[in-house]
Amino acid sequence: MKKILVTGARGMLGTELVPVLRGSAEVVGVDVEDFDITDADETRAAIDSVSPDVVVNCAGYTDVDGAETERELAFAINATGAGNVASGAAAAGARVLQIGTDYVFDGSKKEPYLEADEPAPLNVYGETKLAGEREVAKATADHLIVRTSWLYGSAGRNFVETILSLAEREDTLRVVVDQVGTPTFARDLAVILKELAASGATGVVNATNSGSCSWFGFARAILELAGRDGVSVLPVASSAFPRPARRPTNSLLDLGRLVSLVGWEPRPWREALTEYIAERQTGER
Repeated sequence: MKKILVTGARGMLGTELVPVLRGSAEVVGVDVEDFDITDADETRAAIDSVSPDVVVNCAGYTDVDGAETERELAFAINATGAGNVASGAAAAGARVLQIGTDYVFDGSKKEPYLEADEPAPLNVYGETKLAGEREVAKATADHLIVRTSWLYGSAGRNFVETILSLAEREDTLRVVVDQVGTPTFARDLAVILKELAASGATGVVNATNSGSCSWFGFARAILELAGRDGVSVLPVASSAFPRPARRPTNSLLDLGRLVSLVGWEPRPWREALTEYIAERQTGER
């Protein structure tokens, strides 16, 4: 890899990915201010001007509840936009990595989801991301869909920051206990993406930290690691917190293919969270 183009470079994942990649290639980071991925001609011209070997599309509409009312915008960015990026990459002779999501599944499976399992999204956001996967696959054979879950990082809204913000104002938090997944540190995903970009793998691969927990368990770990012992967390059912978008009860993704591709298993989610909170408290991030 000589040159890598990262779209959505100022988002949560892109912010971590650009510096991780810089040690191995020339990296060009772009975001919505540079060009609009929903415009096919503009996207193709922008990618062509960079002439990359690899394009990693981190751009996306990520407001899961907002997508229920902003359906057209979410589809324009996550489906049409993803297809435009992939088409532009193909025209430039570049390989493309597209960021996917666990929300393409309905959560009814008891075991972690395999890449080959049939998608059945419960919400509009999941529908848009699945449509994006299909647009990318249609645009170029040289693609890799990287599905991840429960992402958090220093740039942008995320569950860790929400819990710590609530803990500043409340002594007791109520958090959903009947949804299970794997919290994933954006920096860890960035390291994985670097390996996958160089691997030449195509198709679909799951990529998260290892292990699992509920949102309730995640919240308890956040408060414990942040030293917020005075704040208690109560487990509640999803039905106690009705939201515009339904969420899958099981968001676990099987990491078997990822391990076979990169040769190692991602570190446990709690270890990654410990690092994130330590950096947050010392002001290193």
